[in-house]
Amino acid sequence: MIKDQTAIVGIAETPFSKSLEPSEKTLACQVILAALEDAGIDPSEVDGMSSYTMETTDAVEVAKTIGAGDITFFGQVGYGGGAGPGCVGHVAMAVATGQCKVGVAWRSRKRGSGVRPWASGMYAQPSAPAAFTRPYGLGRPSDEIAMLTRRYMHEYGATREHLCNVATSIRKMANNNPKAIMYERTMTREQYMQARWISEPLCLFDNCLETDGALACVIVSAERAQDCKQAPALIHSFGQGLPSQSHTMTNYWCDDPLRGPAYTCADQLYRNADIGPGDIQCAQLYDAFSPLIILSLEGYGFCERGEGAAFTEDGGLDLGGRLPTNTSGGGLSEAYVHGFNLINEGVRQIRGQSCNQVPDCEATLVTAGEGVPTSAVILRKAT
Repeated sequence: MIKDQTAIVGIAETPFSKSLEPSEKTLACQVILAALEDAGIDPSEVDGMSSYTMETTDAVEVAKTIGAGDITFFGQVGYGGGAGPGCVGHVAMAVATGQCKVGVAWRSRKRGSGVRPWASGMYAQPSAPAAFTRPYGLGRPSDEIAMLTRRYMHEYGATREHLCNVATSIRKMANNNPKAIMYERTMTREQYMQARWISEPLCLFDNCLETDGALACVIVSAERAQDCKQAPALIHSFGQGLPSQSHTMTNYWCDDPLRGPAYTCADQLYRNADIGPGDIQCAQLYDAFSPLIILSLEGYGFCERGEGAAFTEDGGLDLGGRLPTNTSGGGLSEAYVHGFNLINEGVRQIRGQSCNQVPDCEATLVTAGEGVPTSAVILRKAT
């Protein structure tokens, strides 16, 4: 078990934009160095590295460029939006077991100015599940999630009003965050309802932003964390989840298509934790699409099956609500960098540095994507 044995002690992010000039490698190196500066750790001490498989930032080149020492742990986590907490968890396990002492995890992506993956050659040879769906018009992730959302609406009576609750709540968070793409762009319920369709029932504001940017965090032992510049965010628990007989994004033909990877991940996460859903003061839930928030609320145990939509009512996701969610603006309104901004915001909540600070935040949950093999971490304040 890695419970409270490691901590995130440094975080950093580049500006977020539709078009940043530096390469993904340059952005990655800049942000890793900034995170190390935040922690007060020299780059020569770095001996562990973790990133996403969907990266153009080769670990060898990054290590040389930042001036790292001998690297004794390195790895990547796949499945795009499912990887963020997984990268953190893998480094935490490496530090806890002595494979390395100072690990960095990062995500660098120029998606705002680059080609969309589903519009490029990467889907020329479809995966096994895609071979049964893309020929029939499910050409984008938004189409796949739209189908799942229709099923949820049919089963539990959810409406677009509930999706609107998610989108407008997260937008309000971004409106308080000067770093967010949507910082000065408010959104009313009327604007949401009048937005153009992307893939019914998902409108423009149910879909994440397309963003250039990079983020990184630094992980050390809990003992070493006591000597770092910033208050540590202890990594209390870590889990990953890939359900039996699951199909990525298109889980339509199994017995229960609405029981996604979050349930498997949550079982592992809470099994090794002293903290349960009732002890978590705020959550950073992966939000490439607004209905994923509703599914994650159920999967991670904040409400029962079919109650996620109602959970969003009456400001349930707002500051002061039942579970303040995506307090920096998330992928819908801060930036979309495959969810790594959720990790950094979780750390800020533990430090007491968020632009939408939850009072006396002792623990926060950070999740990766629902619909893909996923991951999650619980971060807590050191006592």
